Amino acid sequence: MDFIDTWKPNVERIREQGGVYVSQDDEDRHLVPINVFYPEEYDGDPDVWIVFLKQMQLDDVLARCAHLFKGHQSVFSAMNGYGHFEKMARYFPTDHIYGGTALIGAEVNGPGDVNFTGGAHAKAMNMCAYDSRVGVSDVERAIFDDFTAATLNPTIVDDFMGMCMAKIVFNSVLNTLCTMYQIRFGEFMRHPGARWMTEQLVDEAYTAAEKAGITLLGTRESEVDTICHTAGVAHPLHYPSMYQDLTKGRPTEVDYINGYIARIGRENGYVCRLHEFATQELHLAELAFSIHHPEFAGRTDTSADRR
Repeated sequence: MDFIDTWKPNVERIREQGGVYVSQDDEDRHLVPINVFYPEEYDGDPDVWIVFLKQMQLDDVLARCAHLFKGHQSVFSAMNGYGHFEKMARYFPTDHIYGGTALIGAEVNGPGDVNFTGGAHAKAMNMCAYDSRVGVSDVERAIFDDFTAATLNPTIVDDFMGMCMAKIVFNSVLNTLCTMYQIRFGEFMRHPGARWMTEQLVDEAYTAAEKAGITLLGTRESEVDTICHTAGVAHPLHYPSMYQDLTKGRPTEVDYINGYIARIGRENGYVCRLHEFATQELHLAELAFSIHHPEFAGRTDTSADRR
């Protein structure tokens, strides 16, 4: 498989060492050989593009890759937050776009060095065609088979927005709160009020989605159970990628997560006071970090630590 990246330290380190060092829960660190290219030097013709970036990176990277996109190709993405599929639709027909959600615990130790957390079989994905008229195509089945072989445990679902919103709600609790307080998932669950806090944010998000006519996968109760199980049992040692951004002086994706929930609420006559507050509180955490770590002041590099 070929990889395209725009983070120069990552590309150069991978080329220097001949691949990416991969470990599982800080054990069995080994080198996985890969091919990596900058957009301007790649000349391959893949059947499917798999896009994992930060929301803030996407416009620039898509523009740099535009000359590579061809009519027969499809694209799949399971990025955090929401807003990326409309951007991809500028380059691909809607019936060639596939979306997903991913629960894959990982930490980028540095360029060319990734540690997966939560156990080798703790990964899970949902996937769905962006255009509901497509159904389950041969392309989606092929992607599903590849993800299954990669032990990502995918499931094909039939409600695109319900799938996406369920993951946004998930991230609006764990990613935001753990980043705000710079703690791991499991440390959040040690707090006696963790489940109550989760219930409040989930309930408000579900109400906003209902006002927008979106039916999420699962119920409020099952979403709370999933969040608590993931944090306390499946991935207790995980730091969210939003935390990794904050502590490296980069902007976080909170506007695409809690901010997105708040926006669809406002657009449909419902004020998400908790998510509005959480969005602003995380921006305050960004400011506080920059004040106490002036060495990161003005940093705009958002290309590292993908999840």
